[in-house]
Amino acid sequence: MEAKAIAKTVRIAPRKARLVIDLIRDKDVAEADRILANLNKEASRLIRKVLISATANAENNLGLDKNKLVVKQAFINEGATMKRMRFGSRGHVDPIRKRTSHITVVVGEK
Repeated sequence: MEAKAIAKTVRIAPRKARLVIDLIRDKDVAEADRILANLNKEASRLIRKVLISATANAENNLGLDKNKLVVKQAFINEGATMKRMRFGSRGHVDPIRKRTSHITVVVGEK
């Protein structure tokens, strides 16, 4: 049995978030939570929310034991990109791409 949680259109670049999510893949939920709690990155706060949500889904919806849960899958997909413009000198325009992410965490028993 596996439980899943997804956070869509999170305002962080996927490239930055993938650095953090690689640290928790295939770890115990308790250990992954400790890693994310002590990491000094904005992505760790967002990923930790999704991990806690997936753990709660496993406990409440499937009746799984919280102490036996493992992060089976954790990945970041690219979301929609907000396109903005910055005006430069001599009348030209530089594009600004504000990237978003979809964060997915799947937990299951060992």
